[in-house]
Parts: sequence; structure tokens; C-alpha cells
Amino acid sequence: MQIQKFISRTRRLDHLIRRKSTGSPAQLANRLGVSEATVYRYIQELKDMGAPIKYCRERQSYKYEKDYELEF
Repeated sequence: MQIQKFISRTRRLDHLIRRKSTGSPAQLANRLGVSEATVYRYIQELKDMGAPIKYCRERQSYKYEKDYELEF
């Protein structure tokens, strides 16, 4: 069950990043129903998978710096 939850949250995170609508890490944690520390872990997991993620202070959202396709 845990892997399903991880995949579901990661897909939701990917969707929000693509839309550039994650909000701050605290807002994102609230949207995903996890702690801020967990948000940072998910972001790091995506980066470890090759995702070019950066946080944009101006938009207050995470974004992909270039095209990226999430694969499981």
C-alpha cells in the first residue's frame, strides 16, 4: 500500500510542478497531506530520478527547468 501512496503523491506533485502551481513548500505539504520534510524528500526523489526541478521565488512554486517526463 505504501508504494501506491508514494506513486499517487508523486504523480500529483508532478502535475502541480507542470502547472507551476505548487505554492510554497508549506502550502504544497498541505495540498499533499504530508509534512514539509516529506515534501523535500519527494522533491529530492524526483531530482534523483533526473527531474530538473527548481524553486521559483517569484512565482512561489516549483518548476521544471526543461522538459521532463515522469516514469515509473
